[in-house]
Amino acid sequence: QSPKQGKTLPRVLGIAEATRLVEAERPGTGLRGDLLNLWDRALVELLYGSGLRVSEAVGLDTARIDLKRGEVRVLGKGNKERVVPLGGACRAALAEYLPARRLLQPGSDALFLNARGGRLTARSVQRLLKQRALVSAVDKDVHPHALRHSFATHLLDGGADLRSIQEMLGHASLSTTQKYTHRSVEGLLGVHRACHPRGKDDASD
Repeated sequence: QSPKQGKTLPRVLGIAEATRLVEAERPGTGLRGDLLNLWDRALVELLYGSGLRVSEAVGLDTARIDLKRGEVRVLGKGNKERVVPLGGACRAALAEYLPARRLLQPGSDALFLNARGGRLTARSVQRLLKQRALVSAVDKDVHPHALRHSFATHLLDGGADLRSIQEMLGHASLSTTQKYTHRSVEGLLGVHRACHPRGKDDASD
């Protein structure tokens, strides 16, 4: 048998690069420009701040966001639900975005909508990230999985343990998960806020 080919990991953004990408603003003024920036910021904060797969992010409904508890209920691969912490910066971005989102399309359940009022697609997210990389002078191939990988790497560098990271990412198979000690949602929230650069309540300062 021929040896298995190793998987190439995406390039990780540095913390400064990720911060610039998240905080970049689209050029333009007026109400539409303000709404688009709220939309952009909430989406990118969610991808980097919580490590969601792009399919999970675009598939989210507003009812799955709990700003008071600081968590999002994600339906991942195999229709398995997991609870992922929302950092302070992400909660703030969503708190600004959601009221505007409800005014624009009050009859839709989708968290992120396209210009026609339908659910946002993964391809649209990829285009958005490439545009933001240009605006924020991030000279890397920025795509949703790169943000997810950066999320995990920055948590690990900040001192988070692998078990918590795997649970937040939803990576573990059932057999692997059974080997781990059970971690409460409160425990995951503590790890996220302590270790992720955008997890603290004052992360936007």
